Amino acid sequence: MTATQHRTFPWEERPAGEHDVLWRSRHNPIIQPRQVPCANSIFNSALVPFRDGYAGVFRVDDRVRNMRLHRGFSKDGVKWNIEKEPLTFKNSDPDAAPFQYGYDPRVCTIEGRHYVTWCNGYHGPTIGVGWTDDFEEFHQLENAFLPYNRNGVLFPRKINGRYAMLSRPSDTSHTPFGDIFYSESPDLCFWGRHRHVMSPIGGQWDATKIGAGPVPIETEDGWLLIYHGVLTSCSGFVYAFGAALLDLDEPWKVRARARPYLMSPKENYERCGDVPNVVFPCAALVDRETGRLAIYYGAADTVVGLAYGHLGEVLDFVKAT
Repeated sequence: MTATQHRTFPWEERPAGEHDVLWRSRHNPIIQPRQVPCANSIFNSALVPFRDGYAGVFRVDDRVRNMRLHRGFSKDGVKWNIEKEPLTFKNSDPDAAPFQYGYDPRVCTIEGRHYVTWCNGYHGPTIGVGWTDDFEEFHQLENAFLPYNRNGVLFPRKINGRYAMLSRPSDTSHTPFGDIFYSESPDLCFWGRHRHVMSPIGGQWDATKIGAGPVPIETEDGWLLIYHGVLTSCSGFVYAFGAALLDLDEPWKVRARARPYLMSPKENYERCGDVPNVVFPCAALVDRETGRLAIYYGAADTVVGLAYGHLGEVLDFVKAT
């Protein structure tokens, strides 16, 4: 039996009387700031299957309010041990932009190597790219784009022989706009063939800006993209998340896009925190045999929550609307 077969998939059955497509873990928030002594908050973090469990990269804002990335490990995807010290990147090019700060990471496994993308500082926010084989030693590559950009999310395989990434051009502050774009690269260094994917929709839950969430999930119907959307309310931004289907071969073409959101802030830990009214998805796990889906999201820029669903039901939800 392989190590993968020993891995426990995080799961809780749908609660009685729950009719939404997704439901929250009864253990939420599964990660809280007290798990790292220096932390003010731990949120907007990402993870992948690793050996007989899971490994991840976590956004930890410390009590000086430095934005740092920390490693974490778990056997079951629910109970996490997060390293007390920030991870560091090796960079072989002294002229390349060094790691300045790190927030909102994603982790994507391509051909056995684990790639990390994050919002990195280089005269403003841009997309940092790095990799690790063992979650012990991390290597930093060139920034993917010039500033300003956020929400860089790699696809889990090459498309037409090239690496592929979604991103959201932005500004230096709390961007009051934002569309999702697609880019390709032969080597994870030089990015081009930029294509527009989709825009916010006025008057709806994703009216102000949108951004890619977890690594897209490949299905027979297309790439399932879970994305966050922002509504500007009378009291400020409200972050919810929804889903769309992108073409498998030309992912800049949207095949379906659900109009209702999948999840919006409802619980106290989503409504109250450093930034209220935020659910921000950064990672998703799929059990292909059972169709079970686990989505990890930052809540109120303070803690990490976990939601469950069935992949087939989410696909039906997107295609129906």
